Amino acid sequence: MTEKETAEQADEPDFEASLKELEALVAKLEQGDLSLEESLRSFERGIELTRTCQRALRSAEQKVETLVERDSGEDETAPFDDDQQH
Repeated sequence: MTEKETAEQADEPDFEASLKELEALVAKLEQGDLSLEESLRSFERGIELTRTCQRALRSAEQKVETLVERDSGEDETAPFDDDQQH
């Protein structure tokens, strides 16, 4: 891992913390007790958190693909089957 990648990861909030904050924001918005301005601020923060989570998931997926390639010795990667986790 390069020094730049390590610094970027340190700047990124951790996935679980971002997801937890996002879930709290959604619950707050669903209650409907916020003013329009508060709702918009919460929505904007939710978009930021969603993007953070998506970046973290993409990064994890790339790492898994790299490990699968390295382990199998082949250039092909197997698609991740999301249905098996539920």
